[in-house]
Amino acid sequence: MDKTTNGSKKLLVLNKPKGYIVTRSDDLGRKTVYDLLPDWAFHDGWMPIGRLDLESKGLLLFTTNGQINNFLTKPGNCIKIYEIWVRGHVTDEHIAMALKGVPSKYGLLKALKVKKIGIGGAKTKLKIEINEGKNRHIRRLFGALSDPKFGTPLKVLELKRISLGSFKLNIESSKWRYLSLEEEKMLINTLNK
Repeated sequence: MDKTTNGSKKLLVLNKPKGYIVTRSDDLGRKTVYDLLPDWAFHDGWMPIGRLDLESKGLLLFTTNGQINNFLTKPGNCIKIYEIWVRGHVTDEHIAMALKGVPSKYGLLKALKVKKIGIGGAKTKLKIEINEGKNRHIRRLFGALSDPKFGTPLKVLELKRISLGSFKLNIESSKWRYLSLEEEKMLINTLNK
């Protein structure tokens, strides 16, 4: 894909796969999200809006606009939705605790909404909504809860961000594209409310 577009000039989206870190460069030589983008994205200063850790995947927006970046990452301004697989049996009590909040050394970790969407053996698939993004927020939130059957901490095995504000992930893993002007307008309009 080249730089010419009749889409957004302010936002592009990457469907980040596992195994890439969200940084401009890495002293340890690990793959970064810039390895998946054209060279100009790095050189023209396109910056990720928020983070996804090495093992996480899904929607990652980039911008050169500091105001958009700051607004989308400010706690309380933007709802982010994730699908996760948790090792362990997630009970209604776990969900209630996640909604109420779990104290941690990183502050109170909580979710706005939690919905059980699947079970596979000793794993539970959940859909989670949050409006802040402390470092490893969802992983730490569920790691603070224990499996009632085994007494071991729950563990997030897989985490995928599927939406940010009004924008929903809709491209293949490892691919990127500009947002359309309509997608950009909808996302920015939700920020102004």
